[in-house]
Amino acid sequence: MSKTTEKLTTRALERLSRELPNGDEVWDSELSGYHIRAGQRGLALRLSYYNSKRQRRVLTLGRYGELTAAQAREIARDAVALIARGEDPRSMQEREVAHAEHQRQQTLRAYLEQDYADHQRRRKDGKSTLRRIEGAFSEWMDRPMSNLSRSDVEQWQSNAETAPADDDDDFKPPSFATLKRSYGALQTLLNHAAQRGVIPENPIKGVRLHKPALTSEDLESDEGRRYLEASEVDAFFAGLDAYQEEKRSQRRKSRVHGKGYLPDLDAVTYVDHAVPWLQTMYYTGFRPGDLFGLRWSHLNLEVGTIRKIIEKTAHQKPEPQTFPISDAATLVLKTWWEQKGKPGDGFVFPSPVTGRRMASTAMRVPWDRVCKLGGMSAGLVLYTLRHNFASQLVMAGVDLLTVSKLMGHSDIQTTIKYYAHLQPDHKRNAVQLFARIGQGTRLRESGQASLERTDASAVLE
Repeated sequence: MSKTTEKLTTRALERLSRELPNGDEVWDSELSGYHIRAGQRGLALRLSYYNSKRQRRVLTLGRYGELTAAQAREIARDAVALIARGEDPRSMQEREVAHAEHQRQQTLRAYLEQDYADHQRRRKDGKSTLRRIEGAFSEWMDRPMSNLSRSDVEQWQSNAETAPADDDDDFKPPSFATLKRSYGALQTLLNHAAQRGVIPENPIKGVRLHKPALTSEDLESDEGRRYLEASEVDAFFAGLDAYQEEKRSQRRKSRVHGKGYLPDLDAVTYVDHAVPWLQTMYYTGFRPGDLFGLRWSHLNLEVGTIRKIIEKTAHQKPEPQTFPISDAATLVLKTWWEQKGKPGDGFVFPSPVTGRRMASTAMRVPWDRVCKLGGMSAGLVLYTLRHNFASQLVMAGVDLLTVSKLMGHSDIQTTIKYYAHLQPDHKRNAVQLFARIGQGTRLRESGQASLERTDASAVLE
């Protein structure tokens, strides 16, 4: 039976899609092997060829409607070029399909709904475990399990703890205990998959969740409230230097090993935002939220002031407040401003990924690293820098009203409650002052008599 041939243009395919009987074929008059076959689902676009073993093979390119005539012809030409080089496009297609199926079987969803579901059904609370994993990790369900990483875990925890931008007031983040239960259930699933050879190993084995940052209420309570000892201050600054050198060393290695396009960190003062952010908190005592929201328009680096609305007390004091900053803080911010190209507006410490405001947990990892490199206590909370600022001022004799204003407290009672005890001689000084001035006329008369005796003695001498 002779082949029916014609050039398979768009017009020809439109006509043949209506007229060609099922099972019949039409071959392209220009490109050898390229043809169509009519079926129940429409026209199949195909290529017939012989591989290097002289075996006849048929490659399905797609269906007309899903591919245009021009697209199908281009794909067919590419396949012919592969055949000319001795390759077998049909075998390549089969390998890709097999790989895709293998990847699909390795996804969290596939394993959760099949092998692991069978395993959990034999357990008393297995169904609730399956629901917990599916609910907590819905965004990961179609990802291969072996591709999960530490950064995925950190981002998952950060997203779970951070309020959506449009729902800050009503958002209630899950407790740390809830996150740990969900994460523990996922770890058990991944260990199960690794033990059965579905994945080579648990890709996040040993990765732990970060302990939650204390809430504003917790941080303004007595728990964990303390100042830094002199040795800890030295350790803090040593940690900052070590953090920068670690980043620079990593960058040097990357540039040597084929990544010369990366910026040279030895040529800048700060390797990233972490060190100037932490230095600014140390020198100003600002809350983390106010540093995340700090904009260049809030700064007057010539005068050395920051003028902004304090976020925590904005509902009570919606007007901006002005804070003087030390020469050390001014130098940090001015150096960072010059390094960033002297911007006129925008966040002082934007997210290096999005350029927008950083998440509330963004400094957790850098802070932990600085503490470790400096040899500081692993349990030291970031808020200690704020407490240290206030404590050192009070212990140096600065009056509580001034400290209260510098801390941005809405009520001086907060300052008195948490920092007045750092003035151990304050009450004693007060009563001693009363003893000197509080006896009225008697004290003055006694003082005058004493003065007269002193003057008489001077005359006699």
